[in-house]
Amino acid sequence: MSSSPSSAPTIQVCHDCGGGAPVDAHFCPQCTKILSIGRHGDYFSFMGLPRRLALDPAELEQRFRTLSRQFHPDYFYNATPAERRASLERSSYLNDAYRTLKQPIARVEYLLQLEGFAPAESGNKVPPALLEEVFALNEELDEIRDLRASGAPADEWKGRLENARGPIERKRDAHEAGLQELSARWDALLEARAGIVERRPVLDALRERVLERNYINNLLAGIERELTQ
Repeated sequence: MSSSPSSAPTIQVCHDCGGGAPVDAHFCPQCTKILSIGRHGDYFSFMGLPRRLALDPAELEQRFRTLSRQFHPDYFYNATPAERRASLERSSYLNDAYRTLKQPIARVEYLLQLEGFAPAESGNKVPPALLEEVFALNEELDEIRDLRASGAPADEWKGRLENARGPIERKRDAHEAGLQELSARWDALLEARAGIVERRPVLDALRERVLERNYINNLLAGIERELTQ
């Protein structure tokens, strides 16, 4: 499902001089010209980072600012059209990389995508781990809607909605803790250079957590909509 690191391209070709450069290089080591972006690489390697899930926000910010200065189109105003295009491409890609990697959950989702474990759309299917909470919430919501339709005071049915939100929020907090624990396990396996056999269970668990987290957020958004009616 996931390709091994050894099978990924490690060299990119400079279209200016024809020389080779490491896949994570931004400038050609032979002619020093800015390199165009190929189809290989990823946000982590682009910013010179391992595929860790625990990233130092200050280091990430520093790398972003350093690369932003290097790629800024103003420095390539008098350069060739190819170099100007490369600076724009790298600046745009850098912004996407930074925006993704600075958000912990977006970072997890991106890692899963890279490793070939991207969560599939589950539609309206309830994740098995949430069946009990969803059943109880739906029963409560039906009663609250009936209460509202009967003309009950807003304070009464809104209070019940607030109470109904409690178990779902606690479930979300538990999932956040679970994601952090799994992220730490992934980082430890990465540090130990573990193979796909050891990494697969953690990736599977991360994928399930992300699916459940997304469903929980949809439940909370539904409660919020009910409160504003």
